[in-house]
Amino acid sequence: MTNIPETGRTPRVQIRLIVIQILVLSLLGTLGGRLWYLQIREGEAYAKEASGNHVQQVVQPAVRGSILDARGVPLADNETRLVVSASRTDLLKMPDDGKGVLTKLAGVLGMKPADVMEKVRLCDAETPQPCWNGSPYQPIPITDEATAKQALQIRERAEDFPGITAEPQAVRRYPGPGESNTAQVLGYLSPVTDEEIQKAKDTDSPYLRSDRVGRSGLERQYDKELRGKAGVTRYEVDNLGRVIGQAQADDAQPGSNLVTSIDARVQRVAEYELNEAMKQARKEWDRNTNKPYKADSGAVVVMEAKTGRIVAMASNPTYDPNAWIGGISAKDYKKLTGKDSNYPLLNRAIQGQSAPGSIFKVIPTAAAVNAGYSFDGPYECSSSYSIGGQVFKNFESKGYGPISLGRALEVSCDTVFYRLSHQEWKRDGGTKPKKNANDWFYKTAHQFGLGAETGIDLPNEVTGRVPDRQWKQDYWKANKDAWCKYGKKDGSYAEKIAYENCLEGNRMRAGDSVNYSIGQGDTLVTPIQMATIYSAISNGGTLYDPTVGKAVVSADGKTVQEIEPKSHGKLPISRKTLAEMDDALAGVATRGTAAWRFAQVGWPQDKIPMHAKTGTAEVYGKQTTSWFATYTKDYSIVMTISQGGTGSGASGPAVRNIYDALYGVSDDGTINKKNALLPAPQKNLPKVRTDGTITSPKIAKDPAKEQRASQEGEKAPDEQQLAGTVATPTGENRDTRRRRRGGRKRKSRRTLT
Repeated sequence: MTNIPETGRTPRVQIRLIVIQILVLSLLGTLGGRLWYLQIREGEAYAKEASGNHVQQVVQPAVRGSILDARGVPLADNETRLVVSASRTDLLKMPDDGKGVLTKLAGVLGMKPADVMEKVRLCDAETPQPCWNGSPYQPIPITDEATAKQALQIRERAEDFPGITAEPQAVRRYPGPGESNTAQVLGYLSPVTDEEIQKAKDTDSPYLRSDRVGRSGLERQYDKELRGKAGVTRYEVDNLGRVIGQAQADDAQPGSNLVTSIDARVQRVAEYELNEAMKQARKEWDRNTNKPYKADSGAVVVMEAKTGRIVAMASNPTYDPNAWIGGISAKDYKKLTGKDSNYPLLNRAIQGQSAPGSIFKVIPTAAAVNAGYSFDGPYECSSSYSIGGQVFKNFESKGYGPISLGRALEVSCDTVFYRLSHQEWKRDGGTKPKKNANDWFYKTAHQFGLGAETGIDLPNEVTGRVPDRQWKQDYWKANKDAWCKYGKKDGSYAEKIAYENCLEGNRMRAGDSVNYSIGQGDTLVTPIQMATIYSAISNGGTLYDPTVGKAVVSADGKTVQEIEPKSHGKLPISRKTLAEMDDALAGVATRGTAAWRFAQVGWPQDKIPMHAKTGTAEVYGKQTTSWFATYTKDYSIVMTISQGGTGSGASGPAVRNIYDALYGVSDDGTINKKNALLPAPQKNLPKVRTDGTITSPKIAKDPAKEQRASQEGEKAPDEQQLAGTVATPTGENRDTRRRRRGGRKRKSRRTLT
């Protein structure tokens, strides 16, 4: 065996040691550098991240403020319910995406599994309702009607229901005091979306994922004031999720209460009368179509004449606003939005637009005076008026001879306005208008506020339409190609109209002007616009922005912000003309087209002067639209019924009954103040207690019974006498009252508009 010298190994060992030393130093350098990077250069960022990882937030939802009527009666408030919710995040962690858990949950709740699964799916462009349009990270409510037994089952068997919670929560409700509804005015709530959270994050009113926000009506308009601010408590936790301390706590701030000018009792009357008028109209025969009237929709507005505040606003068809609470079902959603629903979500008082018919005539009356025509006339009220071979007839082809503009309003003479508008059309250049045409009839409509929003504090108001020369030109440009493609010179009526419009649809023709002068043709208005106009005539000429909100009261009652009436203009008429027009509209109720609804059936004109204008608007392809516009020194009431017949025939009785309820007018014309719901507008705000709660009277549960009792002379309970009752406007059977008031009904409907 050969021996290797000891010294032969030394260099190799040294090399290896050097290599090891280099590697160790390199690793130490790398670790040191990384440590410097983490602790010094990026230390602050990682410290914040690490801190965030160990802080958990617990959100305490703010109590949403109540919406109250003018006397403090809740129209929308909150109640505690057992709410069952599902965490979509937890469900998606399960192998079957939580379908098994949701199926078991459906069994406990007595629901169909498909209905429960629809509740937790997310809304997108391809997913139909019902679905969840809120944040996917927020607990999704399945039901807010769980029983205590169902909640206990879920909580005691938590291992069978992972991601499911059952706990008491404050839930919005719409109590409908005295059987009033007020659905379209109040609106509804739904969960906040991620998009809304992002948009509002840098504002003074950011959203939390747990928030529910207003989607329509007052809930949307005053959402910021009503919503309040949710409380957030931040807890420090270790990596096992155990709480090791409290980092910060922000207390929840309840939302403010909104006091409205709505009177729940009058609201109930308005809703009831509108519905009854539509039901009655469907029993009447339309001689033009040889069918009963359809009376498919309608609206009514009761407004304070001197302030523009809304006392009642009803739209029909309507719906139960409580349907949205806890998530809406597919069946209910279809009822509200389907093709056969007739769209009850629409507030037809501010979104329904149609030709106004003869209630529009106050505008051409003012326009004629402004153009230089005498109010006294005389003007020929013939049975018809011809233009270029086309005959425009007066209503029922009746003539009254030479009359004044005031008398033309009383008897609703069309031909007087045909002549005036035709003369002005020719003065302005006809189909070839002068450069600076006066266009008095169109200019005055804009000055009255038509063709623009009234400014009401409700979302999605529409503007209506004044079909002036500019509108004609714009409309022709937008539709010319379609008209030219569809129109035929010798085709059907519609095809002939399209052919004519293709050639000269941008021209203001004589027929356009005369139709416009009586509120026909392409003119469109809304009930709220006409209520604003007739209120202005009542109050001396001021056009007020209609308002529903009256005051915002903080939750503790210490801060009250009143919402003062605001004006958006004055009627373009002199005091003299306004007084003459006022007298003529009183004549409508005493000796004109509305006399059979007031003067001839016991209205106390000497004590409560009534002013009115009837309207029956013709709509191509449909039955006539009923309009009735009225005012006293206190209120303006406007009602319309689509495909409902004549103004005084369909809407007249209902409007009269609303006034009877307001002022306490009996059938014989006497005034019983004890039966009067609101003989003068409510001025004072409800009293706020020191704890922030608001005093409010109780409302009768059976308004029809209470009204019958008062009519029959029975003494109502003291509590209800103090509070007042929500009265149906009839103290007896509706048909009986009609027989007592409308003995000349059939005859009158043939001669009045």
